[in-house]
Amino acid sequence: MLPQIKSSSGVLIVIVLLFIHFPGQTQSQMGTVQTVHDKETYRQSIKEDPSQQMVDLAAYIKDIRFDLRYATKMNFTGKQLYPKIKTTYARLPVAQALKTVQEALREKGLGIKIFDAYRPYMVTVQMWNLIQDERYVAKPDKGSAHNRGTAVDLTLIELATGKALDMGTDFDNFTEKAHHDYTALSDTVLQNRKLLKSLMEKAGFRAYPEEWWHYSFASGSFPVMDLTFKQLK
Repeated sequence: MLPQIKSSSGVLIVIVLLFIHFPGQTQSQMGTVQTVHDKETYRQSIKEDPSQQMVDLAAYIKDIRFDLRYATKMNFTGKQLYPKIKTTYARLPVAQALKTVQEALREKGLGIKIFDAYRPYMVTVQMWNLIQDERYVAKPDKGSAHNRGTAVDLTLIELATGKALDMGTDFDNFTEKAHHDYTALSDTVLQNRKLLKSLMEKAGFRAYPEEWWHYSFASGSFPVMDLTFKQLK
């Protein structure tokens, strides 16, 4: 039933509550999160602190590859959550650290392939509405490292062929086989995961226990972002 209020003149007023999404505003079922949602605020933050810059990873890191699943329907939601993009973004310190990892891998004839990095806040809200499990999807009430441009989902590839190394599961596998402490895997898989983890941690990232592909940068303080990829371009 709609809430009703009777005015002093006796006229019955019916109040209709509408949830409207205006550009730059973000609200989830978990509550409102303060976000950077306009380009001017973002640009001002860079003037005050250059580390706030969101860097185009394709332009910044030589030989980096992409398999941006959320820009397609080939992901756990079955829905296209991003526009059709060919690159993605991360904060400047994160991009610098990833570049260090890529350079170390290049000496081995290997490289990194990115599944996801920066994620607009409203996409996290969509994901939470589908899978309300904090092991695999961040709660929207605080925002995630992906929303801050400080997390990356990635794997290893052979640079010559672009072929992904065997990691035991695909990206966004929600079983215990994707956990770092799961050891009932081949020696090859375990060594591949160990190589990725050791290089990422050396570069300043933290591994997420339930997902072999997910790493968050360990330093810096960054706000939740809700700029679109088009706004960042």
